[in-house]
Amino acid sequence: MFKLAIRCLVAACSLTAGGAIGQGATPVRIGVIFPLTGGSSDMGNSARLGAQVAVNEINQVGGYLGRPLELVVRDDKADNDTGLKHAEELVVTEKVAATIGFCNTGVAMKALEVFQTHKSILFVPCATGTAVTAKYPPATSYIFRTSARDQLQTQFLVDEIVKRGLGKVALLVDTSGYGEAGLKDLEAALGRAQLKPHAVVRFKVGVESLEEEMKQLKATGADALIGWTVGPESGVISAARAAVKWNVPQFGPWGLSHASAYQKSGGKVEGALMVQTVLPNPFLERNSTFLRAYTKLGKETPIGSMMSAAQTYDSVHLLLRAMFDSKGDLSGPGLKKALENPSAPYRGVVSTYERAFSPDDHDAISANMLWLGTWRNQERAYYYKEDERRATVIRRKQDLPAARAESQTAK
Repeated sequence: MFKLAIRCLVAACSLTAGGAIGQGATPVRIGVIFPLTGGSSDMGNSARLGAQVAVNEINQVGGYLGRPLELVVRDDKADNDTGLKHAEELVVTEKVAATIGFCNTGVAMKALEVFQTHKSILFVPCATGTAVTAKYPPATSYIFRTSARDQLQTQFLVDEIVKRGLGKVALLVDTSGYGEAGLKDLEAALGRAQLKPHAVVRFKVGVESLEEEMKQLKATGADALIGWTVGPESGVISAARAAVKWNVPQFGPWGLSHASAYQKSGGKVEGALMVQTVLPNPFLERNSTFLRAYTKLGKETPIGSMMSAAQTYDSVHLLLRAMFDSKGDLSGPGLKKALENPSAPYRGVVSTYERAFSPDDHDAISANMLWLGTWRNQERAYYYKEDERRATVIRRKQDLPAARAESQTAK
């Protein structure tokens, strides 16, 4: 059914009989920049495969107006300067129609100006730093995102902690740019709940043990732990919490759901709680179909990062729809206008987007689209079992101006 929907879209928009790709047709080239090696490679490789699954499906049913989509892939190695170099290469030299990229907030932030200066579309399907879509006002920005920004993730976690009647929250945060920005968002979210961090401990990315830091936090009498860092170090946190026998709930951002977190912890992430936009769900046909296609291509168990893969897959399809809506204008300004004014909803893997973006909002995910996930029996799962069926009901994106007004009123 899902592939049939793709076929119908492409055939209807391209008006090609059977949607065949023309012999010798010039490809529509799409840049891809992800960390394919190094500590963030689980995110990067999952994102790359998610993009490839989408491109394969689209090309099987005719591509764009008989032209195949082609990915131009670069490895940023989670390094700021390497990411900047590849951004310049793809936009200036390769002249790709658009770029999908970045899993690390610091790498993304260093490269944003390249896309903005050249008015070239950038989809960010992984990096979650709040600043990524805040650096430029949406009205003039060429930066679009399909991941949940940290401002939403931190508030979601704090709301869950408050709901549980917990109030002494310990924060274990890395010292990277991602950790620094996350700490500010965490402190702001706690403040809105009339709370302050019970204790804060910082650490460097790359640590192999955090047992001493965990003992320090345990001694404070905190009743909840939020670890804010990337996948491997999230696993180190889980292993340390188990080692010191500190039985408070561990909360974390989406990085806690990466396969690297499970592997690094030796399975000690079981039961940990993390923010998710999508989880394996047998009740959702598009979800199951995507996972089957991904598994066939990637042969990973478990998937390195399901969220990275699904959000990138949806990014490719949102871009395709904008290409059709732009009526052949594949310039940055043409695609920007089309992305902000979609002609029809997109039924994706993460959600059904009635309007993913607008001239006032370049973040596709709103607060009501998040789920509380956990590791259960070596796989990611909904923490609340009833959410698995509740996810079959479409969660429409909240209107950003209305949500902001509501937030201001609450203050």
